[in-house]
This record gives sequence, structure tokens and C-alpha cells, in this order.
Amino acid sequence: MSLYVDIEKAFGAFHLKVAFETADEVFAILGASGCGKSLTLKCIAGIERPDRGVIRLDGRTLFDSEKRIDIPARKRKIGYLFQDYALFPNMTVFENILCGAGDKELARELAARFYLEGKEQLYPAQLSGGQKQRVALARMLAAKPDYLLLDEPFSALDNYLKSKLERELMEVLDDYGRRVLFVSHDRNEVYRLTDRIAVMENGEVADIRPKRELFEAPRTLAATLLTGCKNVTRLEHREDGLYALDWGIYLRPAGTDGLSGAAYQYAAVRAHYFEAVTETSEMPETLEPPEMSNMLMCEILREIEDTFSMVVLFRNRYGEQTGDYSILTAEFSKEEWAGIRVRTVLQNRPLWLRIPEQKIILMER
Repeated sequence: MSLYVDIEKAFGAFHLKVAFETADEVFAILGASGCGKSLTLKCIAGIERPDRGVIRLDGRTLFDSEKRIDIPARKRKIGYLFQDYALFPNMTVFENILCGAGDKELARELAARFYLEGKEQLYPAQLSGGQKQRVALARMLAAKPDYLLLDEPFSALDNYLKSKLERELMEVLDDYGRRVLFVSHDRNEVYRLTDRIAVMENGEVADIRPKRELFEAPRTLAATLLTGCKNVTRLEHREDGLYALDWGIYLRPAGTDGLSGAAYQYAAVRAHYFEAVTETSEMPETLEPPEMSNMLMCEILREIEDTFSMVVLFRNRYGEQTGDYSILTAEFSKEEWAGIRVRTVLQNRPLWLRIPEQKIILMER
């Protein structure tokens, strides 16, 4: 049981070219606005027609450009939850659900399931954002689709309501058998709700992997940035090893001898992976390249108090004089940063940060 997609579509100057296959899972497409996520869903649903390719659901061909097969959207048995929910404004809640169900008893059951009892006679304009989403979900499930497409379903909701509706949606997905394609630009949302993720950039899929693998070791620059990594540098292969051009240090990643890795173009480290070096014995005795591997002597630019952590913006104090090194971001718990600050900043001692070898992300493109 699977959804198979291999399509291309020119949309003005934009060119969509995507290929992937899903099983019984919550599969996500993660990408920035304008990368082609919603256009992909519309092609699968039959709202847009690809220029070329094949779309199959459980072995049933929905679209095949060569065989001239193009099943109408109403016959594809695919449920589509639009970003704006697309409710009929001149119909009540009950009438909207009934449009999908065609059965009053089923419509009443779905209204109860989605906590809409007592609101059946209201119109969409009288509903909150969360209530509109529940109506749209009920209407979609009323048609008993074989597969669900969710197009950024939480983009218009505040954080409190989003959290509540996420929990409700998880229950729906579990009941439905997890046959879902979910698109979003929110990495945290995707991580919480999905099993496997495809990263999309400029109309193409850059990487597809289980979510934990993708977040732990993204293979491309696009995937690294979309999964929330703030610290990225270009790499240069030098005689002494891998040199981080934007950080002004040499890197020694796990699994390399410091002299390999010529194929890699970028390296990255997540903000919460930096380790503070507070013991003098652990600090480099010299600033020569071999001793500086994975070590940064910080010029602190700003300390930012977040809700549950401290964010520190800094740059390397001892980069090459001609280097215009980028600002880096480190994140610590408030308690940890208070202790680090006492032992370094408040005593006018340098703050050294270490990048653990196994936490360095290397990318070939």
C-alpha cells in the first residue's frame, strides 16, 4: 500500500520535479515557502495537472502522461485539507460536513468526534480558527478517502491552539492508519507529527530519510538549514586539514584523520552542541592550527535570554586578520550558562567553546 509520485510541472518560471514513494506512514515534505510543496499536493489531488509523469495510489494509476490517464479529482479518493480550510461560507457546519458524508448519521458522528456539538448550525464566519480546522477535518474524513493530504494545517493558528489541535490530529492519524502526506515549513511541527521527511528546495527533493536520521546528520545544505541549524561554514581542504572559512578554525570531525574530506563543501554544528571549556588545563597552549581543531576562542557579541535557555551570539577572536567571520550561535540552559559566565566572563577569562567531533555535520552540497 503506497503512494508513488514522479512528476514534473512548469509553473511560469518555476519548475517542479519531484519523485518519492510513501508507505503506510505519515510522510512529510519540509521546505521553505515557494519551494513547491503545495503545488505537489495539488498535482496529487488532481487540482493541478502535471506536464509529465506518473502518480499511483495503491497500484491504481491516478495520472500517467504517456498513457493519457488523468483521473478527475472527485474520483481519486484523496482527502485534501487546504491551508485556509476552504469551507463553504454559505453552508452551516453540519451542511459542510454533510457535503463530504452524504449521510446525516455519519455527519452527526463526525461533528461529535471533533467537538462540534452545539455548533452545527453556525456558519464558518462565526467560528474560530480551531473550529474551522475541525470542520474541515470532519468534512474530509466524511468522504472516507484512501489517502490524506494536509497542507500546512496549523499555519494560521496561535501556539496554544496549535498544540491542542496537534494532539487531536495525532489521534486522527493513528485511527486512520497513518496514510498521510503532510507539508510544512515548520521543522518542529514536522518532527512531532511525521515518520519520514523529504526536504524540498526549489521544486526538487534534496533528501529523503527517517526524521531522526535527517535531523542528526543532514546530507545537504538545504536540509541542514531547514532542520534549524544556525551555524554553517564553507570548507576548504588544506594541507593541515579541513579549514572552516567562515569560522577561522580547523575542524577534525569524527571518522576522519583531519586530512581527508576533500569532497565536503560545508560543515555545521547545532547551537546546543557547543561545549564550554572552563578548565585551564583543557585550553589550547598555542593558537597554531593543529591545536585549534574544533576550538573557538569567543568574542561574545550578545547574550539573549530565551524562554528556557540562554542564547549566546559570538565569533572567533583569533581568526585570520583578513577573515570576515560569521556570527555563531550557542545555546545553553540558563543554569549552565550562569555557571560558565561566573568562571569566564565575570573573571575576565577567555571563553573557549569546543565542538565535539561526533557532532560536526559534513555536507557535500
